[in-house]
Amino acid sequence: MQSQAFLDRLMADISRHLPGDLGQLRQEVEHSVRAVLNETLTRLDLISREEFEIQQQVLERTRARLEALEKEVAALEERA
Repeated sequence: MQSQAFLDRLMADISRHLPGDLGQLRQEVEHSVRAVLNETLTRLDLISREEFEIQQQVLERTRARLEALEKEVAALEERA
């Protein structure tokens, strides 16, 4: 899961900025932050880059087909 890898990198960044002398509190903070971030990412309903690129290609093909149909309609209107 890509969002899990992102979450792990983000948590590593956050952990580096937490003071080291917090002891047990540090683990509780990390756990709470991870839970909040995970919930937030889940609510965002993100898609992968691969899925985005596939949908972009579908849109480009659809746009090209639409332009071809618009030209065809214009030619038919001219004849009529």
